[in-house]
Amino acid sequence: MDRIVGVHGIGKYRYYRDAGNSAEGAAGAVREKWDRYLHKGLTGGVPYAQERYITDIAYYAHLLCESPQEPSARAVRAMDAPSQEVFVAWAKQFATVGEGLTGALHAVTGWLLDRLQSSAADVAGIFCPEVAAYMTAGGQAREKARAAVAQTIRRNQPKVVIAHSLGSVVTYETLWSNPDLEIDLLVTMGSPLGMNNVIFERLLPTPVNGRGRKPPSVRRWVNVADKDDIVAIPAELRGRFTGIDQETLVNLDWLDFHSVRNYLGCGALNEHLKPYLQ
Repeated sequence: MDRIVGVHGIGKYRYYRDAGNSAEGAAGAVREKWDRYLHKGLTGGVPYAQERYITDIAYYAHLLCESPQEPSARAVRAMDAPSQEVFVAWAKQFATVGEGLTGALHAVTGWLLDRLQSSAADVAGIFCPEVAAYMTAGGQAREKARAAVAQTIRRNQPKVVIAHSLGSVVTYETLWSNPDLEIDLLVTMGSPLGMNNVIFERLLPTPVNGRGRKPPSVRRWVNVADKDDIVAIPAELRGRFTGIDQETLVNLDWLDFHSVRNYLGCGALNEHLKPYLQ
């Protein structure tokens, strides 16, 4: 069996807290859940018996800020300014709102969130502060998160890296900045890599002529996204990135469209992962 490293997405700070402020303990807890979720996808629901599929999890949530609150999007007005800016830019993927942060924030908060399912609003409330913390220019969180991912990949030397949500952004930049980290297969799930004015234009390296590229140390890149995932906008990345070998659109739970549980458990990864699990 080849080694597989996972890179988690948004909303995972609680694992650090529950592990007594231990990144290693948090990584172990996340890995155990990923094994359970992936087992369901690979077997179609055969009872889990402690099978080990994921070698390690690259954990970085504790580096985004000192004490994340994982707020509900209903409290978006209480976010700091960088988080509010991300929220407004994210909301513009769905609706036309006025220019200017104050007016746009007021319009979006009253119009958009009242029309989202509560689960979608909560996802937005976690996504925006964590993206702001990672993407802030000159901030140390971005450098530290990339270093944590690089360290985990370098230590395990996996053939496969599976990156979910914001973790796909951290992984993409990590692989570009560490070309020695050779990966046979990169799987991105629920990725916001192509999101206009939030992430895409701010990537490192900066896209050229509106196009990003597969990291040169990656042999194959597979992208999986739910068609209604409000984080994976656009769901299909081939229009923004060269080098993506395969894309799959899935239809997950309409209330739980972004969870790693459903991405790993839906079976869409099976054909790509099984050669590495033999």
